[in-house]
Amino acid sequence: MFKGVFTALITPFKDGAIDMDSLGRLVDDQLNGHIQGLVVCGTTGESATLSETEQFQVLDFVCKKVDKRVPILFGSGTNNTAKTIYLSQKACEYPIDGLLVVVPYYNKPPQEGLVAHFTEVANNVNKPVVLYNVPGRTVTSLKPESIIKLAKHPNIVGIKEANADLNNFSKYKNQVPEDFSLMSGDDESCINFCFLGGHGVISVCSHVAPKEMVEWVGRASDRDESVREEFRQQLRWINSLYITSNPIPTKFALTKKGIISCADVRLPLAPMPEGLQKELLSCFQDFKGLL
Repeated sequence: MFKGVFTALITPFKDGAIDMDSLGRLVDDQLNGHIQGLVVCGTTGESATLSETEQFQVLDFVCKKVDKRVPILFGSGTNNTAKTIYLSQKACEYPIDGLLVVVPYYNKPPQEGLVAHFTEVANNVNKPVVLYNVPGRTVTSLKPESIIKLAKHPNIVGIKEANADLNNFSKYKNQVPEDFSLMSGDDESCINFCFLGGHGVISVCSHVAPKEMVEWVGRASDRDESVREEFRQQLRWINSLYITSNPIPTKFALTKKGIISCADVRLPLAPMPEGLQKELLSCFQDFKGLL
């Protein structure tokens, strides 16, 4: 079972190319913060703007750097089932622990198409598949009945539910196998998600505070009620990492921490304006040691 805090890694860029030195420092910092897993080439990793060659360069680098110390998920999902299978099969040649497969975007498939899509992928790979439900980006959402059906597949082992509205999660959480990984994909609501029975979070804000996120999520999983207020007090800086499109603010924050050398993103994303930079920094003023 995948559980705990997984960081959805950014992909650092410099002068238009992947900055492997910065990526190495980032992975080291995450491991030193006792992060419990990593996602490579997900949404936060700007996978949409990475070439296939670049995606597997990043995956190879992270796999070698991690050396099996924590689980690695690779974001292989696209809006084309055949392409998703191809990328997934190629990723399975690396020492990964699973595949994070997003709901197909843009096509707006019906539920029967979504079930068939994930079933085809799971049937054609030799690594576990984690569903990725993120309706804010894909428009189409996996309905609870589709998730319950897919959870019966022996090679579909969990879900990343990136939805602050926990109603969808509440409708299926008790109708999937006990060993089906229930991972939040929303930093703001992840503590409530764990109190409702979730097993962890695939996080963005753990780039900035891996050790703290592991502690907070662990306490929530242990039903420590005191963590609710403590985490609520963190929401100012957590929400600032979403002040504009992810991962623009996180990359800026990581430059302030000295972990990556620059905050470059690839078009159509754009650098964070100076006004938003100042606003983000002001949100961190009361949280000494994070930046």
